[in-house]
Amino acid sequence: MALVYVSVGSNLERETSVRQGLARLGTSYGALAISPVYESVAVGMEGPAFLNLVVGFHTVLSAPELAVELRVIEAECGRERPADGSWQPRTLDLDLLTYADQNYRDANLDLPRDEIERYPFVLKPLLDLVPDGVYTRTGESYQSLWDTLGADDDTLHPYALDLDHGLGQEHGHP
Repeated sequence: MALVYVSVGSNLERETSVRQGLARLGTSYGALAISPVYESVAVGMEGPAFLNLVVGFHTVLSAPELAVELRVIEAECGRERPADGSWQPRTLDLDLLTYADQNYRDANLDLPRDEIERYPFVLKPLLDLVPDGVYTRTGESYQSLWDTLGADDDTLHPYALDLDHGLGQEHGHP
């Protein structure tokens, strides 16, 4: 089984959407390791602030199969993707960040996702969950990336969201 990390984001019906997405992931994959939740400004689009976190879990699915399943879960949780591919507010955004510490690339998937080194709202919850993690694309530690990218970031704030009711998750490694 592969250990994977998935970013979770929402800026529409945020708390409900995050809880619904986590419940669905837990039903499909079992125990989830869940990072702290952060609030961040919308990037690349106009819209309300996002809630962001990262979850870790084990799966027998391949990386491409899991990426497809994440899109199915998004749709089940009310995500609508515009036909033109534009970025718009969304109920749920699930992005596969890493897959078993492997570098993987095909026409639809590039892992680990470069958003890890580009966006504090992806990196910080991943760092919280995997403090000794390494970005396999460069060999740099998540902590080193954070020291460069996000240490002075003022767009990311801890957000108190009770996720301990009925999700069967743990904090830390899955």
